[in-house]
Amino acid sequence: MVKSMTGYGKKSIEVAETRLHVEIRSVNHRFLDISAKMPRNLMFIEEKLKRKIREVLSRGRIDLFITVEGQSIFEKKVDVDWRILDQYVEKLKQIKAHYDLTEHISIDMVTKLENVFSVQEIEENTNELQEALTSSIEEALNRLIVMRTAEGERLKSDLHQRITKVSSLLEKLEARRPYVVEEYKERIRARIEEYTKEEIQPDDTRILQEVGLLAEKGDVTEEFTRMHSHLSQFSKILTLEEPIGRRLDFIVQEMHREVNTIGSKSNDAKLTEWVVDLKNEIEKMKEQVQNIE
Repeated sequence: MVKSMTGYGKKSIEVAETRLHVEIRSVNHRFLDISAKMPRNLMFIEEKLKRKIREVLSRGRIDLFITVEGQSIFEKKVDVDWRILDQYVEKLKQIKAHYDLTEHISIDMVTKLENVFSVQEIEENTNELQEALTSSIEEALNRLIVMRTAEGERLKSDLHQRITKVSSLLEKLEARRPYVVEEYKERIRARIEEYTKEEIQPDDTRILQEVGLLAEKGDVTEEFTRMHSHLSQFSKILTLEEPIGRRLDFIVQEMHREVNTIGSKSNDAKLTEWVVDLKNEIEKMKEQVQNIE
């Protein structure tokens, strides 16, 4: 099954009085690259959620977002650092005695002291939270995969059309080659007659030698054979039930190389035109393949 690397999935859940939003977005990437953005107090579950993603995705740039609405997930409590507060109070008493001050140490004064009070979250019911987030990311991944699969089917259909066009162009190129040789043979004969002022027979040795050199230099039989083989492999790989993007990318590169060789051996305007069309189709195939997982 062909799957695109582009997709999006979202799932929202409620835990106590808190609403969590889980979003997963993926785009094409050479490897599997996962980035997670979430509140610091949820980072204890980050690696577990990433493992869930690795279980179902093999390639792509994956962005995981977890946002929180409502009350804090965990209960909060205020702590007092009595050791520091004792030192503050002692120092304030010394200041009062030193300057003969009469003002009392008030609560308002104490609350303004630094590093005395701290707010901490009590991580209770983490199992319930982990289960909820795990369930949510699974649902978000399912929705993302549905989108990637639908996009993959579109890519598959487009690639089949490209394969048909490439095959058609190859057939036209192969059919044109014999006519190119004959036209070249006729041009050589006409040129020799022009300079020697004598009639030359089509089977003249000089003409046959020139045509032979042209045929050898411009022989693209092997390139055509390999191109047909690449197209056949490409079509078979599209039917596999596994990630196929890298394999398709390799075959497209090989096809591009063969077409370049065919183009370098072409000495006919029509052949050159069709080779340009071939390159254009293969370039479009390459662009599509880069989006396949």
